[in-house]
Amino acid sequence: MPSAPICPPPSAETSTAAPSSSVGLQGLSSAEAARRLAAEGPNLLPGNAPKSFWTIVREVLTEPMFLMLLVAGSIYLMLGDRSEALFLLGFVCVVIGITVAQERRTQRALESLRDLSAPRALVLRDGQEQRIAGRDVVRGDLLVLHEGDRIAADAVLRQGQLEVDESLLTGESVPVAKLPCPPQSARSNDDAPLPDEEVHLLYASTVVTRGVGIAEVCATGARSAVGRIGADLAATVEPPSALQQASRALVRRLGAIAGLLAAFQVLLGWWWGGRPLLESLLTGIALAMAILPEEIPVILTVFLALGAWRIAQQKVLTRRVAAVEALGAITVLAVDKTGTLTLNRMAVAELATPQAQWRAEGAQNLPEAFHLLTEFALLATPLDPFDPMEKAIQSFGHRWLTGTEHVHDDAQPEFEYALSGEILAMTRVYASSNPAQHLLATKGAPEAVIDLCHLPAAQREAIQRQTQAMAERGLRVLGVARGRWTGAPPAAGRTPLWPASQHDFDFEFLGLVALADPPRPEVPAALAECRAAGVRVIMMTGDHPATARAIARQVGLSERPDVITGAEIEALDDAALRARLQHVDLCARLKPQHKLRLVQMLRAAGEVVAMTGDGVNDAPALKAADVGIAMGERGTDVAREAAALVLLDDSFARIVAAIRQGRRIDDNIRKATRFVFAVHMPIIALALVPTLLRWPALLLPVHIVLLELLIDPICSVVFEAEPEDEDLMRRPPRAASDSPFAAAPLLLGVAQGLGMGVLLLAGQSWLVASGWSAEQGRTIIFCTLVLGVMLLVLANRDLAHPAWHGLADPNPWLARMAGVMALLLLAVLGVPWLRELMGLALPGTPGALIAAVLLALCLLWLELLRWLRPKSRRHA
Repeated sequence: MPSAPICPPPSAETSTAAPSSSVGLQGLSSAEAARRLAAEGPNLLPGNAPKSFWTIVREVLTEPMFLMLLVAGSIYLMLGDRSEALFLLGFVCVVIGITVAQERRTQRALESLRDLSAPRALVLRDGQEQRIAGRDVVRGDLLVLHEGDRIAADAVLRQGQLEVDESLLTGESVPVAKLPCPPQSARSNDDAPLPDEEVHLLYASTVVTRGVGIAEVCATGARSAVGRIGADLAATVEPPSALQQASRALVRRLGAIAGLLAAFQVLLGWWWGGRPLLESLLTGIALAMAILPEEIPVILTVFLALGAWRIAQQKVLTRRVAAVEALGAITVLAVDKTGTLTLNRMAVAELATPQAQWRAEGAQNLPEAFHLLTEFALLATPLDPFDPMEKAIQSFGHRWLTGTEHVHDDAQPEFEYALSGEILAMTRVYASSNPAQHLLATKGAPEAVIDLCHLPAAQREAIQRQTQAMAERGLRVLGVARGRWTGAPPAAGRTPLWPASQHDFDFEFLGLVALADPPRPEVPAALAECRAAGVRVIMMTGDHPATARAIARQVGLSERPDVITGAEIEALDDAALRARLQHVDLCARLKPQHKLRLVQMLRAAGEVVAMTGDGVNDAPALKAADVGIAMGERGTDVAREAAALVLLDDSFARIVAAIRQGRRIDDNIRKATRFVFAVHMPIIALALVPTLLRWPALLLPVHIVLLELLIDPICSVVFEAEPEDEDLMRRPPRAASDSPFAAAPLLLGVAQGLGMGVLLLAGQSWLVASGWSAEQGRTIIFCTLVLGVMLLVLANRDLAHPAWHGLADPNPWLARMAGVMALLLLAVLGVPWLRELMGLALPGTPGALIAAVLLALCLLWLELLRWLRPKSRRHA
């Protein structure tokens, strides 16, 4: 284990209160914390620095498109056309500026997401508990640690007892016990750690697996043990998503095709067409530039990063940008009940003993008959609980038992049997006035507590009927029992040898505690939206089946009352379970391994699964799901780090909002990709066919760079800002295998562009036959092509409606791009030196009319394709 400061003396602004409570601890003042943060820097590990301006410039200049531009500029210089060369080189500078702005925009979005996703820490400052960003933790802060928390900095445990997973540092998977550091063992920061002092130290990035405690921070950031290991532990580089990898492979393949066709055109124009070699090289470069769809990587980078930022506006944090891809394909949403479908505001609603029942609503006092049940429910609960049910029990017990002999505020258990997969109950062992005898307080699932009490069949059935009746009212029910254990007195200084299992004790059943957690008011509408969108919602909860059924009925989750339990899941083989899942939407009494198996089963059946979770044990299921969703308010750090998304307010409606955004992003990627392939087709045709027909070149590099000035921002800005389609959440999810780069989705774009290319070439043929000059013909065709770019934008925004229908849809960037396009045409036609540079001429009224006719024919072609398209794929 790396060395660290051992047991530094408590800060001047801290005190040493009772080990199990934060009462009396003040922590640092806000002013002192701010001073230390400014002096010592944020609590951040070494990470990747943002790209510098010159790094972006280098990356731009090494792109194939710009290498070709530099070659074309050099050829123009050799031909003596300095103006063309300067124009091309000036375009490189313009594109560098656009790329830098685009990169910074994407970088800002990603950085804001990283700031949101940074670990959070619960600290004591000014005597109050505060949740702050992990980066703001400073030396001397008091961390309040609960089960599942990831420790924000190196610290010394001052109060409580913890078990910590330090496998990140040691490779050992067994949790390590940690005890509070005695004040008398304070040492210098320069001293080496001693074996018996290691038990007091906590290390940044390790995980609390059990217990509650308070620790004083002694090292942050690069000064922590993890920080000294190396920057690789803090790397935050987002790996490329599957969609990004597919797009890069596509661009590489098209790049190879572009190189071959460009070489073919150079040889054809020079050898067969009789053009000078340098002029043939220019036409070859123009063709290669026309074929290369370099906009596609830009589309994905910008859309996914800004899409994640937009989803964050819905209070859903995207921890892995690649998860944005899967959102649009989710078919099954597996959700927990507590805190997601309900408010997670637990309160004790009813108490029941074998002889009587009591309800909290309207009650003025708690009858004596229920004091013992409440007392042992309180003893079976930690003093500083993390679980909402345990907090509710603590609050209830202190409200009704304060001033009686049944409250034991200073009681500390000597031993504890935690909730386990085998026994869904926990037992806390207390000392009694007899040194050889111990008092036992147990609570847990009613069936587990009944089993521990070894009750006769008749009494079991009566309690089960009580439990069933409470659960059918939507209540969460716990059983409570007490016991005594008489063991051999321990030798001096030795710990008693506790039995291996809770079953080794004799318990007396005391009664049931029922807690209420009302449904969230927004859930019914969100569930209805899921059903309309073809997303199946499955409840996966540890609650009683009747409780799950009651909540499902209240929120309208399922009309099918059937429930499958964890015990049934264990008894079914994979084939039987798969068949059972087709008819069941409610899963109750689940353990973490049951959730994991269900997620794996659903995925094996071809479903795209989103899974919610909040605990340490939910991490495997969250990782196994296509989209793991952790709870931001009540979830543990481990669950948040295993998940791809984090709900910042734990609301089920946020999940539905994220699915909506994911579908919008997916739609817009498809629209932009289809547009890219459509717009490149006529450019390729106009660059290649004139060589085959021995016409004068229609498009040169200078024309294509101007077109790129339009195409790039249209792809990355206009389509990214497209509003969602009106029927977005009334369509079934897309198939997971349905890639926007598959042949079928791109076929329409290719057909759109090829048709426009054929019409423009036919128009050029008529112009040549009618005696129009090469400059006039090029002008008419080029202007029609520029206006056709906007026509393709309108046609691909919504395939369900005519192209002109898109003019009424709100997209602030559409009008701006139309204005840029108009200014571009006015500039190339109205500025004489620019018109001459591009080989254009004023078209006059006849030329404008011909361009309008060609544009109308292009519109008719696009509408014909839209009309012929199958209705089932109008939005694809």
